[in-house]
Amino acid sequence: MGFLGRYSDLAYALMRIVFAFLFMSHGYQRVFTGPIIPSDFPPLGVANIIEVIAGPLLLVGLFTPLVAFIASGEMAVAYFLAHVPRGGLIPLFNMGEITVALCFGFLYIATRGGGRYSLDAMLGRG
Repeated sequence: MGFLGRYSDLAYALMRIVFAFLFMSHGYQRVFTGPIIPSDFPPLGVANIIEVIAGPLLLVGLFTPLVAFIASGEMAVAYFLAHVPRGGLIPLFNMGEITVALCFGFLYIATRGGGRYSLDAMLGRG
């Protein structure tokens, strides 16, 4: 397992918490300061709802597999609707690096669950 292996549960919890914070901060930014994209763009309203609700749930690790799967899907949709039109498929050219990272991070979290340090674990669900 190695020297750092003993900290894998803690590192996973920190990853889940940081990813959730980054995710929800985008939703809260748009809700409280106004959208970056014009408000007549319907997927933005859905994205706001997902980010504002799913972010805190992921932060504390509640209903983690389902919520992370939904968040991963939202990031995939956001990538193709908001980033690809800006500069093609390459994330470096369309400013979609964080979107891709969150998409695959949440997909991983969906497969692993909340982990040891989560409300799911405390409630016997994870």
